[in-house]
Amino acid sequence: MLISLLREDPLAFFLIAVALVFALVLHELAHGLAARAFGDDTAERAGRLSLNPLAHLDPLGTLLLLTVGFGWARPVPINPYRFRNYRAGLFVVSIAGILVNLGLAVAGALALKGLATLDPQAVYLAYRGGHSPVGTLALALYFFVSINLVLAVFNLIPIPPLDGSKILQSLLPLRYHRVFWQLERYGWVTFLLILTVLRGPIEAVIGWSQRAFLGLFF
Repeated sequence: MLISLLREDPLAFFLIAVALVFALVLHELAHGLAARAFGDDTAERAGRLSLNPLAHLDPLGTLLLLTVGFGWARPVPINPYRFRNYRAGLFVVSIAGILVNLGLAVAGALALKGLATLDPQAVYLAYRGGHSPVGTLALALYFFVSINLVLAVFNLIPIPPLDGSKILQSLLPLRYHRVFWQLERYGWVTFLLILTVLRGPIEAVIGWSQRAFLGLFF
């Protein structure tokens, strides 16, 4: 887990922690900006259209991301009934954060590939516990890619209150939407299931997606 790096390579852990905060903040900011573009300024009025990490980080979600391997930030408040186009707005706002994390993962993978081209030996040794400035940067980039993939894949799970449920909701007939909104109230049950019954399958899917994604670049 990421937290083990705190003892093995404190500098790498610090860089990764900064990258983690950056990924979480941009994910939630993307939701808020997309909502405003569709006519809902709820997030803006709540002070959530901000790059200030304190406005977005959830202590438990961040801790789990560092220790368990997946987590979350504080959801940006939105009012979909204020969207100029309800169905399109719900889809775009819900997928905005996921697309941002995928874009960051691609940027990180390209940077890592460039670093590996410049100094392949240092990058290789970084994954064998070797320490060098280039190796530390490579390790930080690797985890930056992994964190963003985790956030993207985790949020695609179609269970309320995760983004994937709203993406699915936007594609379903309106008569089913009330059920989804009611299930939002029981988000704690979802996270309890994710940490217990669903943890194994989720870790397997995330692991497969990370291997497949990195396989495209290396």
